[in-house]
Amino acid sequence: MRKWLRPARTVRLRFTVLYGAMFLLSAVGLLAITNLVGLGGTRVSRSAPAGTPPVEPTTLAAATDRIAWLQDQLSGIHSAQSRRLLIGSALALAVMAVVSVVLGRVIAGRVLRPLRMITAATRRISADNLHERLAAQGPADEVKDLADTIDELLERLESSFAAQRRFVANASHELRTPLATMRASLDVVLAKPEPVPPQTAALADRLLTELDQVDRLLEDFLTLARAQHGALADRTALSLRRLATVAVAARAADIATNQLTVHSVGAVDDSVWTRGNRTLLTRMIDNVIDNAIAHNHEGGWIRLDTTANGTTAQLVVETGGRVLDQEQVDRLARPFQRLGADRTHPGNGSGLGLSIVAAIAVAHGGTLDLRARSGGGLRVAISLPLAAVPAEVAA
Repeated sequence: MRKWLRPARTVRLRFTVLYGAMFLLSAVGLLAITNLVGLGGTRVSRSAPAGTPPVEPTTLAAATDRIAWLQDQLSGIHSAQSRRLLIGSALALAVMAVVSVVLGRVIAGRVLRPLRMITAATRRISADNLHERLAAQGPADEVKDLADTIDELLERLESSFAAQRRFVANASHELRTPLATMRASLDVVLAKPEPVPPQTAALADRLLTELDQVDRLLEDFLTLARAQHGALADRTALSLRRLATVAVAARAADIATNQLTVHSVGAVDDSVWTRGNRTLLTRMIDNVIDNAIAHNHEGGWIRLDTTANGTTAQLVVETGGRVLDQEQVDRLARPFQRLGADRTHPGNGSGLGLSIVAAIAVAHGGTLDLRARSGGGLRVAISLPLAAVPAEVAA
């Protein structure tokens, strides 16, 4: 048995009930006054007029009978008029009830129209288009004050986001100089002609490894800040299948080391193209392939699929592995979120890989969808706007 759901109590519904009740009460009052006046004006007085001259008995009896007959006729007419008036009033009240509800809904919709426009405009604004404003027009009333307040809030949010992104980019750039100095100092120590103590060499190698990790982390910060900063330049038509193929080929050694099998399915005619920044899209797909290799088990598999659906180009990368929790998977697109410490390459990840993928996809007008596979492993689907195949490729 389906559970009965109560309708949502919206502001428009409450306004409709309020205005309808007001109109209906006004109609009831008007009809009540009309009935009172109408019924009061049709009453028949049974008393004889003052100053009536005396009448003979025979004439008086006939007159009395005549008056009684006339009173009966008047009473019948009065009853008929009362019934007609009551029926007409009931019909008028029914019509006014319908009209009241319709008018109440129309007036409520007109009153709430500016609020609906503000709500729709606010929903369109996200972290990627904070430069947009409501710019509400109209008299200086409460609705315009609300819209202006939201515009001021958006301005403060835009300034805060821009300052955060500038800080990340500037800090990443500034940190490169001391890191390069530290790396050069270690290289100088290891390059001295005299023998280097084993403990010093081991420490230098460890420091170089950590510097590489920090360098990759800074590069991730720069990529994330660039993808989230705004409009992208240098857009060109790119094949998703070719980018994925190049990324897999560049990691052939890691794939062989972990004995992974790569399956390529989907559009083999290379018809899935999109437009975007080559550097960012290459980094996006590299991160997805790196994630597929790192979060896999030895002897596992990776499946690549490219499809074109309407105006959308999609790249899907699936991997085997242990069964994952969807709630944890949903958090992977956030910075510094990981599934766990079990990796085939321990310490090789910064927790920014999929968050960078999500940021690059959104910057290109696309989306990232992460799903835990029922049989174990992860499904990563990147959807981007579909672009036409270049003429030279089609030829």
